[in-house]
Amino acid sequence: MKKNIIDWKLVIGFLMALFLIYLSFESKQVFWYLYTATMLFLISFAIINEKLDDEVSTIQYLSIGILSGVALYLLFAAGNWLISFLPKSFNSQVAKLYTRFSLEWIWHYFVLFLIIIPGEEIFWRGFILKRLMKKMSILKAILASAFLNAIAFCLTGYFILIVAAFVSGLVWGILYAWKRSMPLLIVSHLVFDILLLVFFPLS
Repeated sequence: MKKNIIDWKLVIGFLMALFLIYLSFESKQVFWYLYTATMLFLISFAIINEKLDDEVSTIQYLSIGILSGVALYLLFAAGNWLISFLPKSFNSQVAKLYTRFSLEWIWHYFVLFLIIIPGEEIFWRGFILKRLMKKMSILKAILASAFLNAIAFCLTGYFILIVAAFVSGLVWGILYAWKRSMPLLIVSHLVFDILLLVFFPLS
């Protein structure tokens, strides 16, 4: 490790995310309101404490972002196919996630694309991963940030969601360490969510 001093901003940021995400998923009727507010708060916290990176051209972040988003969706589709061979409880979790957090109203799409997706990337990669990279090697930082991203969803009660957060955290963490571009990550995440939630749902 490069430094042994505890990064209290990172610790406080993660604990706030853990608590706010728990509150959001615990409240079924007002999930979209609370999770949107959670991401707005975490965006503000991240931007106050870290500068956002954008070190690639528009063509690069669009092309790599789109390709990586499609590739991640295909990876999840393959994972969903493998889940079909596991006990039914795993399949039911995927179905429950789609049912509980489906995009029912037009404003759900707006907050997902304009607040939630950018917010998750700004906080988990632009803040958590970036600060970890100051404390340890890039590989360890990517693994640690993906692990923290997954742990943040451990109180939601959905094991599948925890695994999904870890896998996507690894992919987007690698992309961030490679290109240091927040727009690239947001495009990748946007393409992935559009395929997963709008055009080709897995359940």
